[in-house]
Amino acid sequence: MPPTSRNRGRAARAKAGHPELDIERMTAGWKRTEWRAGREWYVQPVSERRAAKSYTCPGCGREVAPGTAHLVVWRADGVLGDQADLAARRHWHTHCWRMSTP
Repeated sequence: MPPTSRNRGRAARAKAGHPELDIERMTAGWKRTEWRAGREWYVQPVSERRAAKSYTCPGCGREVAPGTAHLVVWRADGVLGDQADLAARRHWHTHCWRMSTP
C-alpha cells in the first residue's frame, strides 16, 4: 500500500533535517518575561497539542512527555547573545518552573 500524502510530507521533512534555530520564529509566539534570581527570562507556553517531543525537565529531572502542556524557558539577558540564549532553552513542567529558582 503506497504511503499517504500526509506520510510522504513527513518523510520529506525528516530527510531535509532540522533547520537552523530561528530567533524570529521562536520569539514571535506568545511569551512573557519573568525575573528570577536577578535574571530576566523568556517564558513561552507550549500547548498539549503542540507538544510533540519528549524532554527532560531541569527542575525535577523527569520526562516532559509528548502531549503534555509545558513551558519553554530561555535567558533574555544573556551575555553571549540571543542565538546562544535560544540554543540553551529548556522545557519545564509548569509546576517545576513556578517552584524553581534557576
